[in-house]
Amino acid sequence: MSEEQTVLYAVKDSIATITLNRPQVFNAFNERLHRDLRDALRQAERDNMVRCIVLTGSGKAFCSGQDIKDIPLDGSRSLGDSVRNNYNQLTLKLRSIPKPIIAAVNGVAAGAGFSMALACDFRVAVDSARFVAAFANIGLVPDTGMTYFLPRLIGHARAVELCMLGGTIDASTAYSYGMLNAVASPEEFPSKVQEWAERLANGPATALSLMKRSFELSLNTTLDKVLDYEAQAQQIAGSSAEYAEGVQAFREKRKPKFK
Repeated sequence: MSEEQTVLYAVKDSIATITLNRPQVFNAFNERLHRDLRDALRQAERDNMVRCIVLTGSGKAFCSGQDIKDIPLDGSRSLGDSVRNNYNQLTLKLRSIPKPIIAAVNGVAAGAGFSMALACDFRVAVDSARFVAAFANIGLVPDTGMTYFLPRLIGHARAVELCMLGGTIDASTAYSYGMLNAVASPEEFPSKVQEWAERLANGPATALSLMKRSFELSLNTTLDKVLDYEAQAQQIAGSSAEYAEGVQAFREKRKPKFK
């Protein structure tokens, strides 16, 4: 019997689409999915033709978090080690890849799947999507960076309430909270994701990469350090061919063509 293909990978028009492919369990994580997703992210990061990454799920769900059936109940597996070796590494990889990443939330995002969407740079969701902070419902605590990203996106009080009560919010509420960048109907969802991905893929890759790093730095450091990094980043961006094209396009009153 062939091994399960837990991740689908495709590149078109400089956009890498990574699809979690365990629809029978709502794309829940097992060890194989962790490994295959890391490989796909690494491939997209190293491919110079890829300028934007879209992360989504097959079937009805984005990702339902950890596959509980994959964890033995006899205590033989350390949950702490699982978080450190799998989920923490996933979060750090999503944040360190110097390319914009869109979470295309096509359905329910629960537990670590919810956290994974938060760790991406952008979130575009179908209007039927639900975000479930399910950890408390099974006696666990949020992981995969949820307690870091969620309060920064929706505020401390709302984040604490959602996590401690094991609550669920719909796409409309998540958008009103500022957690989502866009919400679309099922019919419009694919084109909405494509629209965002194309805008990013056609943008100035060097500048976008530097912006991602600058915003990441700003979360955990002083104003002086951010100002210093901005100056360094501007020097790099200003020396790029993209800057030259941007200025030339401005002078010629046309849309820039970044390569």
